[in-house]
Amino acid sequence: MVKYWCVFALAGALAAGAEDISPRVGTIEIYGARKTSVQKIKTALGVAPGDPIPSRESIEDRLDKLPGVLAARVEAACCDQRKMILYVGVEEKDAPHFDFHPTPSGEITLAPELFDRYRELLEAVPGSIRGRNADEDLTHGYSLMADPECRNIQLEFIALVERDLKLVDRVLRESGDPDQRAAAAYLIQYGPRSANSSRFIVDALQYALRDQDDTVRDNAMRALHAVAVGGKLHPEQQVHIEPTWYVELLNSVVWSDRHNATLALVNLTETRDAETLALIRERALPAVLEMARWHDLQHALPAFILAGRLAGLSENETQAAWLSGDREWVLEQALHPNKKRRELKKQA
Repeated sequence: MVKYWCVFALAGALAAGAEDISPRVGTIEIYGARKTSVQKIKTALGVAPGDPIPSRESIEDRLDKLPGVLAARVEAACCDQRKMILYVGVEEKDAPHFDFHPTPSGEITLAPELFDRYRELLEAVPGSIRGRNADEDLTHGYSLMADPECRNIQLEFIALVERDLKLVDRVLRESGDPDQRAAAAYLIQYGPRSANSSRFIVDALQYALRDQDDTVRDNAMRALHAVAVGGKLHPEQQVHIEPTWYVELLNSVVWSDRHNATLALVNLTETRDAETLALIRERALPAVLEMARWHDLQHALPAFILAGRLAGLSENETQAAWLSGDREWVLEQALHPNKKRRELKKQA
């Protein structure tokens, strides 16, 4: 199953030069290591900036053998000066752990007409990216891409999903085929938008956030983001999204889980909801601070915004610190919110 971020990454890497089009490593980011030596992780990686992108499976096997490491995940994302960013996550013993649903085993599938159109959309997406026409309109509560070919396919989903809404939900929950579940997680955003239907769609997507397959979770988070955007613009839909699973996903060993969860939580904490911020502090503060320190500014910014809100800073104060490069002052304030700002400013 093709992930959109993977398509973007490969497109950027292949444009790097005519002599050697092999994607290469730029920056290496390690996360989740609280007790395990970062140097030991780097040694186990056996990869340095400038090297070709390695086999994920071989690296993860080596990392899994490190003492104290329960699981490891390596993902390549775009881009560090036309090279890939290698995100290396480890989950240690006694660290926060995200529990997934058991893998379903049902044989239920989407209607062939709907699944085939979904596959056609996936095949059309790389062309829209190459044509720099991959912008999305989410104002209706579902994705409509600027590219005419993609958009026309997406518009067809509206009637097809309304017809098969309950089947799409069952496939999402019961199908043993991860490709079918991933398709259902993406497609259900195109369901009808009455208040009852919106609750039905949100419930299905929040269920999918705990799917065993990371592509299913990735599609569910993207779809849920679109539903949330539409819900803000159309209050009559009564869209309400619980932050719990997003907060738990901040501790995931999978980079795309963490990245998508931070984006979602930036939206969910826009009003500075005290309960959501308290939950982030209780369950995932170290993860937020870790992500806010990532070298890639685009990937670090969502977590940095969360850190600013955890610190009690205004949006203008957070923005000013970001633009001045004063990240550590904000992160220290998020870690120690009761200290006086002047004292923290001197320590930074």
